[in-house]
Amino acid sequence: MIRPSNEVSVYLCKRHVDMRKSIDGLAALVEQQLCMNPFGEQVFVFCNCKRDKVKLLLWERNGFILWYKRLEKERFKWPKHVKPDVCVFRTMLNTHSV
Repeated sequence: MIRPSNEVSVYLCKRHVDMRKSIDGLAALVEQQLCMNPFGEQVFVFCNCKRDKVKLLLWERNGFILWYKRLEKERFKWPKHVKPDVCVFRTMLNTHSV
């Protein structure tokens, strides 16, 4: 999948997100619910409630990039017992499990 450079922070939104949201909706979620700047050098990762779809939002110089991945049979690993709403979670981008 995606392997961001070491300079890019990766933030996982632990709440399930409506996958109908696109760039503007996800950027608004980053600003309003996560209280973060979507225009920084970071990747924001969003997942649906079935954990079979993820969207990644990244600002790059002059525009947003939106990645979307859907698993056919497996599920993404997703933390359940971490207290903060947002956590740095780099390994999730490259792995998934049943």
